[in-house]
Amino acid sequence: MLEVKDINVFYGDLQVIWGVSFNVNKGEIVCLIGANGAGKSTILKTISGLLRPDPGEIIFDGHRIHLVKPFRLVELGIVHVPEGRRLFTEMTVEENLDMGSLKGESRLKREESKEMVFELFPRLKERRHQIAGTLSGGEQQMLAIGRGLMARPRLMMFDEPSLGLAPILVKEIFNVIKKIREEGTTVLIVEQNVKQTLSISDRAYVLENGRIVLEGTGQELLGNEHVKTAYLGV
Repeated sequence: MLEVKDINVFYGDLQVIWGVSFNVNKGEIVCLIGANGAGKSTILKTISGLLRPDPGEIIFDGHRIHLVKPFRLVELGIVHVPEGRRLFTEMTVEENLDMGSLKGESRLKREESKEMVFELFPRLKERRHQIAGTLSGGEQQMLAIGRGLMARPRLMMFDEPSLGLAPILVKEIFNVIKKIREEGTTVLIVEQNVKQTLSISDRAYVLENGRIVLEGTGQELLGNEHVKTAYLGV
């Protein structure tokens, strides 16, 4: 479904991604793990069209998308749930959800999608008229995911979905991600909570200093000595 081919990415004159290649197959959960500054979020921003590879290619469903504008990528079925949630904090929960379904099929099926989100996150239904900026951190993360689902994505990318959440909410968010995949959406996730992420992932890539240094199934990397030492504290 998604193929990232030998991409280099720069911030100005500073190169931060070096020849990265990986793929995500339809129906998988694939994760990128690595330390702060490894380049994980940069890769998601590049897939989303916020940054451009130079050189390199990104292919989605057979189409070269690395020069496509971000809003067109949403129409193709790619949704990015960013680090820090990036909600419209002065709008209500329901208004934020509506902002996720502005065009095409997602607009036509807005109410159907909203009911699906409310079934997934009953607390959002209870707070549908509440201002988003007054929600708790966990509720804001639920809303960010719900807003992404309103676009009816085929590929959903998560950037640090557990960041700043209490352990019980972290478990809930990861269960939701598994359910999203079970409902037919392919998932690419960037996350520092390595153990939880690898435990739900079909495959994983380890990124260090802008380069992929390891790859394998989630279970293989959970048992890898380098991963244990560097990321699991074992």
